Amino acid sequence: MLFYSFFKSLVGKDVVVELKNDLSICGTLHSVDQYLNIKLVDISVTDPEKYPHMASVRNCFIRGSVVRYVQLPADEVDTQLLQDAARKEATVTR
Repeated sequence: MLFYSFFKSLVGKDVVVELKNDLSICGTLHSVDQYLNIKLVDISVTDPEKYPHMASVRNCFIRGSVVRYVQLPADEVDTQLLQDAARKEATVTR
């Protein structure tokens, strides 16, 4: 639940989602659920020449199991708070 809560705090921010098929999608995070499925709005593809069929797509839903990486804005990430929450969750699950 740590990552779910973290991603919920980033709703409305611009992110880049890299999928396992090497497609990278830039967009504004609209919503995320407990399975880390992601909905992006106002999207663009980082390599439109390779994926021309994605040029007309403006919104998308991404299944959490196909996500490789999510690149976040560095100024939005409180690393100290995230590390503390991870330690706290690790001690509770033991």
